[in-house]
Amino acid sequence: MAYPYQHPSEVRVLSEYFGDPEARTLKGWEARGGYKALRKALGMSPADIVNEVKTSGLRGRGGAGFPTGVKWSFMPKEPTRQHYLVCNADESEPGTFKDRELIRWTPHQLIEGCLIGAYAIRATHCYIYIRGEFFEPAQILAKAIEEAYAAGYAGKDVMGSGQELHVTLHLGAGAYICGEETAMMNSIEGRRGEPRVKPPFPAVAGVFGKPTTINNVETLCSVTHIVNNGGEWYRQWGTEKSTGTKLFCVSGHVRRPGNYEVPMGFNFREFIHDICGGPHEGREVRAVIPGGSSVPMMSADDLDVGMDYEAFVSVGTMLGAGSVIVMDDTADIVKQVRRMVEFYAHESCGQCSQCREGTAWATKILRRIERGGGTEADLTTLVDISNNMAGKTICVLSDAAAAPILSSIGKFRGDYQARFQLEEKLMPARRA
Repeated sequence: MAYPYQHPSEVRVLSEYFGDPEARTLKGWEARGGYKALRKALGMSPADIVNEVKTSGLRGRGGAGFPTGVKWSFMPKEPTRQHYLVCNADESEPGTFKDRELIRWTPHQLIEGCLIGAYAIRATHCYIYIRGEFFEPAQILAKAIEEAYAAGYAGKDVMGSGQELHVTLHLGAGAYICGEETAMMNSIEGRRGEPRVKPPFPAVAGVFGKPTTINNVETLCSVTHIVNNGGEWYRQWGTEKSTGTKLFCVSGHVRRPGNYEVPMGFNFREFIHDICGGPHEGREVRAVIPGGSSVPMMSADDLDVGMDYEAFVSVGTMLGAGSVIVMDDTADIVKQVRRMVEFYAHESCGQCSQCREGTAWATKILRRIERGGGTEADLTTLVDISNNMAGKTICVLSDAAAAPILSSIGKFRGDYQARFQLEEKLMPARRA
């Protein structure tokens, strides 16, 4: 059986060699066509690579979905200073576990993408910022980087081209906030992991004050295949605005959780019930979070939608990082929202008062509601707190905390009200 299970509807581009230990090694990756894309890229101009990526329509796979080629084009064309590429391998969003698998099984796929990306933005150095808890993937990646240097794929004279390209693996210390690009840059510099005010944007003043581009692991892995096969080849999958394939990591109440790669625009209901096996026997899907805990919840009625950026927005949520969390009719919605918001309150850097105070107060109210001590007025207060957090801080951590609150109250208000009724039932006993 393919790793760990392969459905006929999957299109495995990035995940083709998941479960194949030979693909981890340099020799194994070369035997599978590895580093041909890098050789091809070094024969192209940086501008040609950027245009090829623009043609592909590739959008950032870390959550924001910004067009990758356009992002690269923001970098200065005539470098008078050092340029940097930063690969975001922090992957700290609850429900997300795709990037670590890309690193675990195909580390050279990522390294090749990093080297191509660095060359395309006229950088000579790439930092791969990996979450410190990813001990095994970090070891695998460190070994692969050593292999790439020894083979001449990285270093001062890459493949005899005269091009200098370096890769440094930087381990974080487990702070969720360092997944935000400017907080990540602070962390690389040895500073406190706090987001920076923008502007200036990273392409103007990023790591060490130099022009910088930050891309996600899955994004850079996709670049390898786009350069090797062409932008038009990549557009054979997906929709007009959301092209290519996408890795979706599925957890929760489904029979077959795991990582699945499907074309963008794939029907979400079919994905959950067919590819992922649907809920367990006797159970029904009640709620789904399609992009990690920081995006709004969907109800079971919203599932007939394409798995792409525009379609998810049309039903009031977001694709995010593609982290699908399924909850069946046994799930305690109030408890799950409390856990999510509690996480964001713990991980807030505390720099913005709306986030620092808002997440803390929202957590206290949700705990009270969960215990059966809430009132209808608490829901009004939660909505007010959320509206005063979203879009009003330096980064979007407060928006991430507000999303499950607002969406759950909007779609599952009855679950909260049932807790109020619980309090009323307990009142006589308490008076006695």
